[in-house]
Amino acid sequence: MKLHTIALLTALALGPLFLCTPTAHAAMPPGVAWVTAAQDADVDKAFARARAENKPVLLYWGAQWCPPCNQLKATLFNRTDFIERARAVVPVFVDGDLPGAQKLGTRFKVRGYPTMIVFTPEGGEITRLPGEVDAPQVMQVLQLALSRGRPVAQVLADAKSGKPLSANEWKMLAFYSWDTDQGQLVPEGEVPGLLGQLATQCPASEPAAAQRLWLKALANSDQGKGVKSDDALRERVRGWLGDAAVARAHADVLTGSAREITRALESEPGPQRALVLASFEGALKRLQADASLSRADRLQALLARVELARIDAPRTERQPKLPAALLAEVKTTSAQMDRDITDGFERQAVITLAGHLLGQAGLWPESDELLKTNLAKSHSPYYLMSQLGGNARKLGRTTEALQWFEQAYTKSEGPATRLQWGSSYLTALVELAPKDHARIERAAQGVLQDAAGQPNAFYERSERSLKRVGTQLKNWNKGPQEAAVLKRLQQQLDGVCSKLPAQDAQRQACEALLKPAA
Repeated sequence: MKLHTIALLTALALGPLFLCTPTAHAAMPPGVAWVTAAQDADVDKAFARARAENKPVLLYWGAQWCPPCNQLKATLFNRTDFIERARAVVPVFVDGDLPGAQKLGTRFKVRGYPTMIVFTPEGGEITRLPGEVDAPQVMQVLQLALSRGRPVAQVLADAKSGKPLSANEWKMLAFYSWDTDQGQLVPEGEVPGLLGQLATQCPASEPAAAQRLWLKALANSDQGKGVKSDDALRERVRGWLGDAAVARAHADVLTGSAREITRALESEPGPQRALVLASFEGALKRLQADASLSRADRLQALLARVELARIDAPRTERQPKLPAALLAEVKTTSAQMDRDITDGFERQAVITLAGHLLGQAGLWPESDELLKTNLAKSHSPYYLMSQLGGNARKLGRTTEALQWFEQAYTKSEGPATRLQWGSSYLTALVELAPKDHARIERAAQGVLQDAAGQPNAFYERSERSLKRVGTQLKNWNKGPQEAAVLKRLQQQLDGVCSKLPAQDAQRQACEALLKPAA
């Protein structure tokens, strides 16, 4: 499943964005001897072992509920060749809900789930693996990383200065996980321009790398900041779409960014746009029928067809006008996959995507029904509850939306997850029921209580969740009733902050949480 789609799913279901041990459902598939790391000492021990055995370290950062993490468990981590290759590395698993995981996230500059990084035995970062591509391609990129070539940062520096690169080095750049870079190679705002530069520089002698860089540049064009389209580029992309082998090689980009690529090639409706759409439709239909792709990837191709069918409709359009045949296909495909899936990891990846797909097609009753019938089958039902809340909110069913968001928060498991789900519930309350002061105060009290129960609440994703709570409450504070609530919450927060060491960076973040901006 593609990372940008999961980011969208998270934003739609949870909002614009565990002092308990994770449950048994969070376990990894059997076969790989993962080292579970929850503290700096665990990671230090793993790197000491890597140096002693002269092996690279493969770090995987994920969470129990995360759909693309479950996709990796269902399609990559259980593969025989991956299990075999893992013997050549020290595999380290950081579950984002372990007590010290978010602090480790700060150490390794990881935030989005999932992130996979290959390190030298000494701790130098070699590259970040693209979790959105299908498993065989991840294996190829992993092999490049394990070949003891240069770190991707050095390769990029040479590329930017115009120095020649080897074929493998161009592949490293083309298949680098730009979605989870977190500013390690380049500031986030500069990614579109950099991808455009690399696409232009990549030699024709490396067609696969050049194709992928062009497609990634278009997908991240950000209203022309990445690459300027022209007739030649449009024809080139249409040629790739018409070539089954090329489209298959870059299926993740084409299915995950069809709308963005199309709009970058031709921003306005017209004959040129129609040609691009026709080429995309043919490619996506082939990918949807490709049995070598996972169910999630095939479903992503169908979602891309829906996104292109509603390309000129507002993002907020809840009942898009789609062809009857396409609507029927969305219904039957989602139902078929629901019937066929037997693996719990795959179910978490596919059903969440199918629920989103049905909603994008305007099939809201079918989306609700699918999600509700899978609550008892999911190892992380709170994720599906949040999707149900998102559905209800989009359709104006305020009471129902808040019930689902509250239930999702109540059922959520793990310290980082509870802060994230609590933040989403509070956001929904402030947006949908701003006059319900008592309920908003109870929700905020619950989040602060969750923060008080963990020593690393002000790191990475957890800190972002708490900052979001603070921002929502400060924006909500528009009168004496709200001010009284914030005063009581500040007293509760003072108790949380006072338990943090004075020199700890978390103390400053905690104390600033509810303070008005200067």
